[in-house]
Parts: sequence; C-alpha cells; structure tokens
Amino acid sequence: MSKLKIPVHTVYSGILQENAVMLGDRLIKKLKIPAHGPILLAFGSFRQEVTVIPVPRSDNLRVSEGLARKTGFKARNVLNASYSSGSRTLRLGPLIGVLVSREHPERPERLFGPITLFCRELTNACHAQGAFVYFFTPEALESTGSSITGWVYDEGWKQSKLPIADVINNRLTTRKAENKPSVQHFLSEVKSRYGTHFFNEKFLDKSEVFEALRRDPSLQRYLPESHLLGGFAILKKMCGHYPVVFLKPVRGSLGKGILRISREEGGGYRLQSTTPLGTRKQSYPTLTKLYQAVAPKMKTTRFQIQQGLPLMEIGRRPVDFRALVQKNGTGKWNVTSIVARTAGNNHFVSNLARGGSLSTVREAIGKSSIPPGAKESANLQLPRAALAIAKGVEANIPAHFGELGIDLGMDQSGRIWLLEVNSKPSKNDNTPLNDTKIRPSVKQMIQYCRYLAGL
Repeated sequence: MSKLKIPVHTVYSGILQENAVMLGDRLIKKLKIPAHGPILLAFGSFRQEVTVIPVPRSDNLRVSEGLARKTGFKARNVLNASYSSGSRTLRLGPLIGVLVSREHPERPERLFGPITLFCRELTNACHAQGAFVYFFTPEALESTGSSITGWVYDEGWKQSKLPIADVINNRLTTRKAENKPSVQHFLSEVKSRYGTHFFNEKFLDKSEVFEALRRDPSLQRYLPESHLLGGFAILKKMCGHYPVVFLKPVRGSLGKGILRISREEGGGYRLQSTTPLGTRKQSYPTLTKLYQAVAPKMKTTRFQIQQGLPLMEIGRRPVDFRALVQKNGTGKWNVTSIVARTAGNNHFVSNLARGGSLSTVREAIGKSSIPPGAKESANLQLPRAALAIAKGVEANIPAHFGELGIDLGMDQSGRIWLLEVNSKPSKNDNTPLNDTKIRPSVKQMIQYCRYLAGL
C-alpha cells in the first residue's frame, strides 16, 4: 500500500463530473494507481466509484463541487492518501469525529464551552498532519444514516453533513449523555457497519479500576487498600487500621464530594468535606455518630473507602501528580506529560477546580522533604508507574482507551501510590492553551487516530 499527503481542491462542477477526479501524473505513479478502469474513492464511511483523469505537471487531487458536498471537503484540504491495489481503493484522511457534550450556536466564540479552544487546536493539528476533524453532539445522533451533521472550523465554525468518521474520540462529560440509547446504538452500529474505531468509550468507576488492577500482582505495590463502602463494619475496620481514611464517590470527579476521616487526639473522630470555599470540619464523639451523619449520603452516592496516605507536602499542603498517558503512532502507551499539583490553602485535594496549583515534577520534588534517594529516582519512577497502570487498565478492563489521566501520590518515604484513573482527562489542565502552539498531547492523539485508520 502506497501512502502520500496530497492537496485536495474543489473545482466548478461544469469542469468535472461527480464520478470523476483529476489527479496529477506524478501522484498517480507514486500511489501506483492503474491507468484504466474505475477505482473506489473512500473518505470515512463515504464510498464512490470514480474515474481518474491524469493531469500533467499537477501535484493535487481535484474533485467536483458535487463530490465535495457529499464528503464535506472544504475548498482546499491537505489529506493523507493511500491506495490499495487489492480493493482498488483510494482512501483519504483519516476522518476523525469528536463526540462532545453540547454546542452553543448562539455563542460561536464559545461554541463548545470550555473546550472550544482545544477544538480549534485539534483542527489546526489535523491540518498539519493531513487529517480532517469534525465535532458533533448526541443530538446529532437522533436520526442518522451514513452521514452526520457536525461542526468544522473554516474561518469560523460551520455546520455540514459529513460521512461517519474512521475514528471517534468520546469527549462526553457526563455518564447520562454517554448512556443515552441513541449514543449507545450509534456506537455499536458504526463499529459493526463501518469498522469505525471508538476510543475512551466509557467512564471509569473508582471501584471498577481498583478491583481490576488488584488482579495484576505487578501492580499491587501501587494500590492503597480500597473497598466499596457497604456499611459500618468496613468503616470500623479501615479506621482501626489507618489513622486517616478517605471516602470517595465512586463516580466523582474534580475532587467533588470527597470526605476525609481522621482520629482526634483527645478521642473521637473528625470529618472533613470539600466545598468550593475550603474544607468543612465536623467532630463526632464516636465512629458510630460519624457514620450516622454520613449514612444519608450513601442513599444517593456509592463511596469507595480508601487508606489515607501521608502524601509529600510543600508548606503543609499535600502534593500529587497527574500523568497523561496516551497511545502513540504505533499503538503503544506513552507518557506524554506529568505535572505536580499542590493543594490550595484550606483544601486537602489538589484539583485545580479546588484552588490547586501546577508545577513541574522537578520543582515540587525539590521543595519537598522526601529522602534524597527518592528525589533522585522520582523522575524515573513516576512515568514507570503511570505506564504500568495504563497497561493494567487496558489488560483488565474490556474497553478501548486511547488516553488516560493517572493521578499518583508519593508518600513521605518516596513510595508511589495510585490515587485515581480518569478516562476523560481534562484538555485544559496540563499546559496553558496557546493559539499558535499545538501541544504534544494533541499531536499524539492525531498520530494514534492515523495509526487506527491505517493512514
């Protein structure tokens, strides 16, 4: 199979019929396209038989306006192209679809809310890599055939009909949207009918992750003791074993709803909870009384009870690490970035949404009081742990993930622990967005899409 990156231009329909394309002589030779007989032109789920008209001294592919309307091509694109002689198919792309939660057509500058700039950045990165990306919401799936209504950026956001993508990235931010029958039906349909690859296909529950990883003996050293909170007995057992335990909503995110339970010096127990303004503290004379206060929450929220860890600190504020682990252009897991997150004042969680701040791993480790030997090995051990955990998730949880946000803690002796795995890592957390610079994480995502699509 021969591959090239070629400019695709749209020409007036009077010049060219819809079932014909014009292709430069040199490109025909490089792609090894036969001189006679029709070939199949493919772009995502779109397929059409076309006759190739050779054009001397041309380095582009020209298609008619009618054909461009069917594919969603803009006036000028640069796309990867590959020709398969066995199926006589010229494929262009990859065509990438990004499933997002909502759209705001009345606010074009913030069309997709807080991820609008990321969507622009992804569009720019696709242009650079010869891919084509569009964005769509669950509402677009209510009635769909072999095409879908999506948004593309071309000197402004525009809606158009597009083929089903070769690869779809799930950026839905709620389980409710993800579990809609229209979404689930669409995903199973496009996988079976068009062979579409769909990654980050589901949210992860905390209990699911820890149960799955516990099956891998090589990962157990990273796992704090963790159980589903079923009643008072497990709370009593865990509080008997550890001076601090955490109750984390199984389906929580952004540090919301986390409870910290600790023993007080004079007897009794302290319960700390996260609020937007800081930490709320309450004291109880017995664990039974504390449990009675927490029990009503358990009627609507499932909690994971987890061993509290004496995390490394900077100025008495706990620090953890967010690793972004992604599949690369050869389909292998790769650590794209790791940042340190220091909790804000009056907070015991480090999420940016709760006032946390970012720094490099080296800066954070340098300011901490962990032993010198652990400081030296941290830059090696953190990515090693993140990579092992990503591979463990893939091996033990039956779903397709292309990227994972892995939260790691380091205790005051330098030991590394897993805190959480997020299958929808934020696109604004790791580095400031910049209109001109494309982040490595965005480039890597497209390289993985190209790998999946074989383009």
